[in-house]
Amino acid sequence: MKLNDPFSFYLEGTNGKGVILIHGLTGIPAEMKFIARALNRKGYTIYAPLLAGHGIDHQTLKKSTWQDWLDGIVESARVFSSEVDSVYTAGICVGGKLGMLAAQCLPDTIRATAIYSPCFQFDGWNTPWLYKFSPALPMMVRLFPSWRDKTYPETESLGIKDERLRNFMQGAEAKGVIDEFPAVSLVEMQRLGKALKRELKRVKTPTLILHAEKDDLSHPRNAIAIAKHLVAPHELHWIEDSYHMIHVDRQRDKVADLTASFFERYYVDAA
Repeated sequence: MKLNDPFSFYLEGTNGKGVILIHGLTGIPAEMKFIARALNRKGYTIYAPLLAGHGIDHQTLKKSTWQDWLDGIVESARVFSSEVDSVYTAGICVGGKLGMLAAQCLPDTIRATAIYSPCFQFDGWNTPWLYKFSPALPMMVRLFPSWRDKTYPETESLGIKDERLRNFMQGAEAKGVIDEFPAVSLVEMQRLGKALKRELKRVKTPTLILHAEKDDLSHPRNAIAIAKHLVAPHELHWIEDSYHMIHVDRQRDKVADLTASFFERYYVDAA
């Protein structure tokens, strides 16, 4: 499969099933490598594309919208569907929302989806004080043009409980990661969240929701809200020993096992 940037990656599988892994806001596909390898060992073909506007710098990211991100994932699913017999998506936070909406756009292509650590507002137990004002960002950006240039720093923990893994991620996968969140990109994240909320009662794609009990950025209420309003078949599971980045942290193998098990059930049901 042809890749169009230096950050996307592809792993050939053996079972005919393929998973599109979708990274988070300001991240790159490399953050999905742990979960990619685990799913690939279970036979899945993996495609991890780079979201529109990512992998370069703040200015490039600020020019992209949530619709640009979604359009890229929808196109990725269309291309990927020619490589495998069935397509699934799994993504962290923003990536998970994009996967769910992509399934709405391509209901006959994407068979099931998984969302890790959903976040509509930054309201976790260790959220920096500055993030608590993020709900006001759309108004501030609209009223004060200078706010378009503001950025929000990454949290000290990087959403990873395990210090060894945190240090590894800082050192090994830094190239291409944008180290601060542009205010306008956080506004786009909020708009994406609102778009997903509007669709929840119409979503028919089976959905797996995984969330850390001690998520430092996103309170468990975010996951509960999705489960409460989804009419599609869905499961909600709690991850006990991780922070926000559950696909990287201490229980990443559990995340992979739950994801593969969920996808397998809907592969069998559709066969």
